[in-house]
Amino acid sequence: MIYTGIDMIEIDRIEKVLNEYHERFLNKIFTKNEQIYCKKRPKQLASRFAAKEAVMKLLGTGVRGIPWKSIEVTRKRGAPPEIVIHGKAVKRAEKMGITRIALSLSHSKNYAIASAIGEAKDNYWQPSA
Repeated sequence: MIYTGIDMIEIDRIEKVLNEYHERFLNKIFTKNEQIYCKKRPKQLASRFAAKEAVMKLLGTGVRGIPWKSIEVTRKRGAPPEIVIHGKAVKRAEKMGITRIALSLSHSKNYAIASAIGEAKDNYWQPSA
């Protein structure tokens, strides 16, 4: 079974929130490693924000079901970005039988977009009681 999530955001929105809320915004949404990698660059922050929302959609929870920092975008030198999940995101993925999440990020001058694809064991979904 395949699950998908996609999100697109205006980079200006992230830039405005960053300018208004500074560290408060960064610390609520992004892990320390994400903050170090992005160095407060709006395009990189926006693509990671979109990635987190795409994964939340893939997991079927929306922004209220999974804490922002439970979904982390990592990137090793010369490698594509990857999703690392923690806490509630892991529990939800396990419930859905998801064994792998692939991620694609892109941005233009004005927009950032992320697509997440989750691979799961066929017919594993366990509906809520």
